[in-house]
Amino acid sequence: MLRTYHMDRIDNVQKEASLATPDPSSDSQTSRLVGQSTPYMVPTYVRPPPMFQKGEGCFLWDVENRQYLDFTSGIAVNALGHCDPEMSKLLAQQAQTLVHTSNLYHNPWTGALSKLLVEKTVESGAMTDAARAFICNSGSEANEAAIKFARKCGRTADESGNKHEIVSFHNSFHGRTMGSLSATPNPKYQKPFGPMVPGFRYGNYNDIDAVNDLVTDKTCGVIIEPIQGEGGVNVATDDFLLALRRRCTEVGAVLIYDEIQCGLGRTGTMWAHGALPKEAHPDVLTTAKALGNGFPIGATIVTENVSSKIVTGDHGTTFGGNPLGSRLAHYIVGRLSGAEIQDGVIQKEKVFRKRFEQLKQKYPDVITEVRGRGLLLGVQLSQDPTPVITAARERGLLIITCGTNTLRFVPPLIISEPEIEQGMDILEDAMKAVFRTDEHIPGTDGQQEMRAS
Repeated sequence: MLRTYHMDRIDNVQKEASLATPDPSSDSQTSRLVGQSTPYMVPTYVRPPPMFQKGEGCFLWDVENRQYLDFTSGIAVNALGHCDPEMSKLLAQQAQTLVHTSNLYHNPWTGALSKLLVEKTVESGAMTDAARAFICNSGSEANEAAIKFARKCGRTADESGNKHEIVSFHNSFHGRTMGSLSATPNPKYQKPFGPMVPGFRYGNYNDIDAVNDLVTDKTCGVIIEPIQGEGGVNVATDDFLLALRRRCTEVGAVLIYDEIQCGLGRTGTMWAHGALPKEAHPDVLTTAKALGNGFPIGATIVTENVSSKIVTGDHGTTFGGNPLGSRLAHYIVGRLSGAEIQDGVIQKEKVFRKRFEQLKQKYPDVITEVRGRGLLLGVQLSQDPTPVITAARERGLLIITCGTNTLRFVPPLIISEPEIEQGMDILEDAMKAVFRTDEHIPGTDGQQEMRAS
């Protein structure tokens, strides 16, 4: 027994000597802290071993004071990186001024944020009919508002209630609340909480031929991600979005673009649909994630036609649009809507793609495809990617998965080209360890936002 203990210790020492950030051992401070807190937490996530306590720019540090380069940005949230100095300054100032009053009263920042979102959206050339915004707390709530607004538009058009169906698409991810989950057609996620909210229909992404049968006179709304993030970084074709827009116009349905992950500069334009002609623009646009750079806030942007159907009492929120969140988001929108950030995203995408192509040449049987736009990129593998996730983490790089066997890359938009090269060097080393050695590297579950145990 003693010999086994000593051999385990030797193995741990050798492992720690060969890796930059080996996962914390069972007798580490991290394991003690996790052990103390886990019994009191509802087990909704399976988390990998490190516990993070500090962030700056594109880096995180765990409680063992080990540094990690972050290619996840909190699942496409920290677009300005961790602890942006100006954001931290504004947070402290506003926290000492006014945090919350409720939406029963006016405050200067909810209106200012709504105005800026609408103006910057129109100015960008995307959703040129954007007119008003509803500020809420999260992406799921932004989509809930969009679904409710579509239902209200349907009820206004047909008082009988027959025009109530919502169309969404396979491999989509619109949130975890019952309405947004009902628009996320994956049996693995829906079955434990069934039955779903009635009135949802599902179609195949990019299937133009099926649009007319899918979207009917009973359809009040269609919700789609221009780029599916959680579903595998799948990009909608321009022709498909145009076909949806035309069909929605024909039957009087509301077209909703869920840009919670792909919007706010992540593709190199303010919104992922920004390059499309007006004929493909939505009636409703939802956003969150990067909107708060880590502070919980979301928004639903609508045309005047949609807004005119919503009256006092139709919808609301206790916390959404409080002065603190709105002031922070106002600053963040100002930054992310600027040319400097967006032009940089286009250049950084080229750096990633060049390195991905080099990796594909080295591992042609493993890497089958690279998808996405800007800094929302997916590398499709022919096998389980979780050993690569583990190997990268233990070498100081954080990456996550999506879809089926897809590595997802959503770094902060402020990441530098040297940092991209540094991270790709680590990834290359991790893939070499997984695919060119006999070493067994276990996968770590829990690296995907919507992953069942």
